[in-house]
Amino acid sequence: MGREKKLSDSLGKRLMQSEPAIDLEISESLDSNEEAIAQLFANCSDLVVRRLHMFGSMPGMAVYLDVLVDQQAWDDGFLAPLMQQEVVPLDNSSQVYEHLKFKFSSVVQPTVVSTMNEIAQRILKGQAVLFVERSTQAFSFELKDKLNRPLEEPSTEAVIRGPRYGFIEKLDINIALIRHRLRTPRLKTVKLNAGNISHTDIMIVYLENIAKQSVIDEVKSRIAGIDMDSVLESGYIEELINDHPFSPFPVIQSTQRPDVVSGSLIEGKVAVFTDGTPMVLILPVTFWFGFQSAEDYYMKFMVATMLRWLRYFFAFLAMSLPAIFIAITTYHQEMIPTSLTLSLAAAREVVPFPAMMEALIMEITFEALREAGIRLPRPVGQTISIVGALVIGQAAVQAGIISATIIIVVSITGISSFLIPNPGMSQAISIIRFPLMLLAATFGLYGVGVGQIAILIHLVNLRSFGVPYMTPLAPFRPSGLGDVLIRAPWGSMLKRHKQSRQRLE
Repeated sequence: MGREKKLSDSLGKRLMQSEPAIDLEISESLDSNEEAIAQLFANCSDLVVRRLHMFGSMPGMAVYLDVLVDQQAWDDGFLAPLMQQEVVPLDNSSQVYEHLKFKFSSVVQPTVVSTMNEIAQRILKGQAVLFVERSTQAFSFELKDKLNRPLEEPSTEAVIRGPRYGFIEKLDINIALIRHRLRTPRLKTVKLNAGNISHTDIMIVYLENIAKQSVIDEVKSRIAGIDMDSVLESGYIEELINDHPFSPFPVIQSTQRPDVVSGSLIEGKVAVFTDGTPMVLILPVTFWFGFQSAEDYYMKFMVATMLRWLRYFFAFLAMSLPAIFIAITTYHQEMIPTSLTLSLAAAREVVPFPAMMEALIMEITFEALREAGIRLPRPVGQTISIVGALVIGQAAVQAGIISATIIIVVSITGISSFLIPNPGMSQAISIIRFPLMLLAATFGLYGVGVGQIAILIHLVNLRSFGVPYMTPLAPFRPSGLGDVLIRAPWGSMLKRHKQSRQRLE
């Protein structure tokens, strides 16, 4: 393991050393600038360098990446104003800049850049850069790129009642979706950059005077401390800034829904947006967020409360039911009614494996079928997972490998895990299910009890950016129970927000 880390570190150093030095000043000569650009983007066939005469007589040079710039925006919004024939005496860069601002529409306004480093970054972000003869400054233009897609409903967070659109891979569009919902100047954004090669844009979003400044500063510090070659998805950041990376429980929430992020910001949380992914990180969070859905706040509070208790109950079944079944059938048969004992004994008469082995076989098979259903194409994925489970289960029972009872237990466990709204929490419960099964097979119900106590101790000791994970139960805060064990009516929750001064003015 140490040798692999050394190899990875040395490879990263070589990659960083192989990058050319691009912190150079802009030359007054277009030929020198073209040579510098050619060296920076050597062997890049999608780079376009075009010489032109602006306004009929002024020599200039436009540089952009063809795959990132929309051709219509280039022709109509950029090239057409430059090709107009007119005689304009422009003696210095400031005059050129003012004339460009006058000639271009508000959609394609120029920005002054002064170094090759900044020029390279702007070209890689899909902008066109314009060099002017005898000027030590260049001008970049934000052109509409090709990497947009329409807003769609998140497939992993579908709701019956609520907004039908989610975030996409464009950072500016995602921020606009939040601005559209929270129309206040108190919504602040801080832009950072991570990845020595990818140079991924990261945006920290929060509400001023609502989010804790200590949490904001800690998030900035942790993201600024990321030192790796590439950050391609928010999962990189989630793991690197996590308080407890070795815990199966998620202490940072990820979501694709703008309404969830907006509600979290109003509660005083911080959101982290990553360019290139629709998943947004929310922090700090508590254990209870894994059982809350955005739809809880769009329906009657009595219905939402009932659904939350249903999720808590089935989450307990998803975690403990196989372990309890193994413990009772192996060590505590006296707890089972006589008629049920005879039925179980008859069903297991031809089964050659103990209950632990039966449950382990079926649990692993069920997890494999669920993973296959996700990875396969959507039209056939669900069919394969459902039909596969039925066919394999029935064949295994007929072959005498497992009993019909364990099929029922594993099916209830699988269905219970689907009731947990948060995928991270569902995965955590699926992971800890197996250690509990092992403890049940070794020590019976005593092992199950010890395992659950250990899980509770672990949960109480978790922190999410300084916030206790089991808040408001541990430490106990009665004022916070209105949105944890139940979904209280909006009237009582609004009063609580006013008392804590967390509501927007």
